[in-house]
Amino acid sequence: MESVRAVVYLSVVLTVMTSVCRGERSSENQLPSVPDEPVFGLTANELAEALQGFLDEADSRVGLSVEKKASVIPRCDVGERCAMKHGPRIGRLCDCLRGTACNTFFLRCY
Repeated sequence: MESVRAVVYLSVVLTVMTSVCRGERSSENQLPSVPDEPVFGLTANELAEALQGFLDEADSRVGLSVEKKASVIPRCDVGERCAMKHGPRIGRLCDCLRGTACNTFFLRCY
């Protein structure tokens, strides 16, 4: 019981200290409030355009790789064919719903 009380007191003290310390921050450590002030020699609009170009290039590269590697198997309802026999091998046609499984003898979801 004493440890719970100590944790509560400690959290209250830390909360009060952080709120007091935030009010005493110096203006030197804060970010500039003027949006058109140059950062790294570039204005905010130039930085936004560069970021948008970078994101467009990244989206185009990611989209192509996902399309190539995506192998989505459709879902089957209970009683539908879920597999096909190719000689000694069984090929998957679709994935059975949760709670059901593909019966390898009948090749249907049960």
